[in-house]
Amino acid sequence: MHTTFKLKRLMTAFALMVTALMMISTSAAQEQPKPQQKRIVSERELPTPLAISDALSTIISSADVKEVAIRQAQVPQSEAEWNQTIEAADAQLIALTKQFIPVLQVDVEAHQIAGVTVRTITPPKLDPKFSNKVLLHLHPGGYVLNKGLASIGEAMLIATRIGAKVISVDYRMPPASPYPAAVTDVLSVYSALLKQHQSEAIALVGSSAGGGLALAATLKFKEEGLPLPGAIFAGSPWADLTKTGDSLYTLKGVDRLLYTYDGLLEASAKLYAGKHDIKTPFISPLYGDFSGFPPVQLVTGSRDLFLSDTARTHRKMKQANVLAELNVYEGLSHVEYLQAMNTPESMQIHKELGEFLLQHLQSSD
Repeated sequence: MHTTFKLKRLMTAFALMVTALMMISTSAAQEQPKPQQKRIVSERELPTPLAISDALSTIISSADVKEVAIRQAQVPQSEAEWNQTIEAADAQLIALTKQFIPVLQVDVEAHQIAGVTVRTITPPKLDPKFSNKVLLHLHPGGYVLNKGLASIGEAMLIATRIGAKVISVDYRMPPASPYPAAVTDVLSVYSALLKQHQSEAIALVGSSAGGGLALAATLKFKEEGLPLPGAIFAGSPWADLTKTGDSLYTLKGVDRLLYTYDGLLEASAKLYAGKHDIKTPFISPLYGDFSGFPPVQLVTGSRDLFLSDTARTHRKMKQANVLAELNVYEGLSHVEYLQAMNTPESMQIHKELGEFLLQHLQSSD
């Protein structure tokens, strides 16, 4: 009996020693940087996806990706060059916006909320279900493009398709106003709206940089102790401004609208962050704490350069017990639903957006 007892003690001690060694080994491994293994993939043909609408297929098959690649490689080297690039791009979009306003029959009213320029877009036909709800729109554009009237393209599309008034924030951007100007502007507008509306009646909506800003601003609301909005729509959000997500590598050259992170996109990220760490959660919200967030609807596509970042955002939200919905569309490049707006895919996205908002927003008193 005594021998058996000693044997059990020795076995227990041995097991504890092995466990301790494993823990030390695991801890040491975690402290070591992950070796980056590179895999060379040869050039291959990329056919137009078969399982998409005819309208989207026509657009994809006729796209000139080489032109996008050339544009992405042209990085401004000075503040003057940045301003020149931004003004040229915005001028083209402003001209298109002016053409679409009478076509969509929307009313656009520019005014200020808490000293921030906003534009309220009213569609020709309002859905009474949205009469007591507030849609606060944050525009795309890599945090550098789409100033002024160029900022409302997505807002007009949402307004007309779901029948709701949309307030689009013309937030400040670099080179003149890098982070935290954009977050500060959204915070100011949101705080002012809270004086007239319940937070549960307000939704933040936006795509790309606008989607990332919606998440970053909500993190800021949370830090400030403000009640959070009732819902968030983040279409392919730029939630991580670093080159981390897998699809930034695997879909390089596949995404026909962004094409690559290298070049103009990376330069825009650095310009926006300024002197701040690019992993700051209010810049790259993927590195923040999503706990307590309202319901979030995420949208991406199988050819979206930000596919991984959107999926990573969704996974982290699920881990934080957030009600997060992820919709992945076959064949879509980055926020292509805003450019290929007459496709069934684009219409479906905004149809589901309207349903999502009505499901989760409450009426304001």
